[in-house]
Amino acid sequence: MPVRVKHKFHPLPTVRDLIKMYKIRAEKQLAQNFLLCTKTNRRIVNAAGKIKNNYIFEVGPGPGGITRAILEKNVLGLTVVEKDKRFLPGLELIKDTAKHTEMEIFIGDILSFNMNQRFPDELKEQWEDGLPKIKILGNLPFNISTGLILKWLEDISNQNGAWSYGRVPLTLTFQKEVAQRLAAPINSKFRSRLSVMSQYLCDVNHVYNIPAEKFRPKPEVDAGVVNFVPKVEPLIKQPYPLVEKVVRHVFHYRQKRCQKSISTLFPPDQTAEYTQEMIRAAEIDDRARPFQLAIEQYAQLCEKYSEICQHDPLLRDYDYRSPSSAAMRREFRHRKREEMLGVRDEQASTQEQHL
Repeated sequence: MPVRVKHKFHPLPTVRDLIKMYKIRAEKQLAQNFLLCTKTNRRIVNAAGKIKNNYIFEVGPGPGGITRAILEKNVLGLTVVEKDKRFLPGLELIKDTAKHTEMEIFIGDILSFNMNQRFPDELKEQWEDGLPKIKILGNLPFNISTGLILKWLEDISNQNGAWSYGRVPLTLTFQKEVAQRLAAPINSKFRSRLSVMSQYLCDVNHVYNIPAEKFRPKPEVDAGVVNFVPKVEPLIKQPYPLVEKVVRHVFHYRQKRCQKSISTLFPPDQTAEYTQEMIRAAEIDDRARPFQLAIEQYAQLCEKYSEICQHDPLLRDYDYRSPSSAAMRREFRHRKREEMLGVRDEQASTQEQHL
């Protein structure tokens, strides 16, 4: 009778052991906080839904905790992008154990990483059809998370990069407060520019929070896991740069009435006329604040601003914060004061004549 021989495989070192093995310490300037708990990493991957036979793109794998949890799901392929080359030996070790999954490792900055043609062509889906079998996951460094999601939202708007393959969903970690802003509804104290920019393009779900104690080193704040699923039709049908400009200006004075912040879109001598046109077009209450507006009202603001810019194309380049604009406002205020003083002098002279 043949004897069954049990093959002994060297187990992959734990994430904690890999960090010790390669003497890696978190770099403060890279905002590095490692997730060492296997259960926590698996929960993040589970938040992305069913990923078996999907192609996964992971941002900032670091020591590879989430990477391992992804590979446990028998995915079709995995691409990871890591800025810190100190993690390369550990990621290569994980790659060597991924016998049944094609895994690519890139050392580089995700903010400049080209995601075009990164996935197999056969995974492409028409935008109006179902979701492609591609997902983006990542435990984002807190110092780049806002800039990165805004960059990717622009790609979603233009159906570029990963989104040239269809409505690719994302599951990402952010600082808890950023996660709350991304998903905040109308009237929430967390409602912000991020809320409008993400929700006009995606269905956004703040899934759950990760306590700061789960990270090493422990950050000052908790993290939040957020899911994004691109919408078939954006709620604002204007180019992304125009939408971003209008929304940014409207939230410039978050606690002030909308009239004040909308006025920053226009030069002083055109402020009164165009601001009122915008407010009427969006049917904004005189007392409304930016966080009280529905996305439909932001859509109307963008439509009206586009119409005004077509009539006066120079307005597209008007920058409220530029030195020349500041000088223009000072000159305008000076003229107004001179006019008011002139009116007062005329009134005083008329009264003297009557006496």
